[in-house]
Amino acid sequence: MTVEPVTPTWMHQQISVAEYDSWSEEQCADIEIVDGMVAVSPRASKRHNRLARVLANALDAAAGPDWNADTDFDVRLQDVPLTNRRPDVVVYCADTIDITPTRPEHVLLVVEVVSPGSETTDRIVKVDQYAKAGIAFYWRVEQAVTGVPLVYTYVLDPATRSYRTGEVHTGIVQASAPFPLKIDLAEI
Repeated sequence: MTVEPVTPTWMHQQISVAEYDSWSEEQCADIEIVDGMVAVSPRASKRHNRLARVLANALDAAAGPDWNADTDFDVRLQDVPLTNRRPDVVVYCADTIDITPTRPEHVLLVVEVVSPGSETTDRIVKVDQYAKAGIAFYWRVEQAVTGVPLVYTYVLDPATRSYRTGEVHTGIVQASAPFPLKIDLAEI
């Protein structure tokens, strides 16, 4: 006897804001919603998680009292069709810490750490989505199997709602925008 796999209905139909908002945090972990459809994220490696945490800690320390940096929560880019992304690091307005969902107008910077399985999404798709949503800064971190990661920075051009390429950092990230910051990536 063969057992046929049964996939949940939500994997085959668009999810509404009300339906998604009724799900538990556990149900929402490791997924994103793109155009109303559930997209399961690949499990992150320990290196990926450490890199995201080091960046979040450094950004949080440099941001001052007006901004917080954190990991592992949704940014709602649009309601219809529902699009929620879960960036690896988000720098958001400290005054919005208790507001859910986090919206693009609350966000200053998103960081995506590229991993196997997320290359096209992080390098092309999310860049466009975050820019169209009006998020001022985007950083893409490319992991090296051996060696120090590269950090590509992007700055929003509000007139075109697209990103201009900024600086590329390796070894030490020394940035002046969105705020003065120095991160030693060699500690990863």
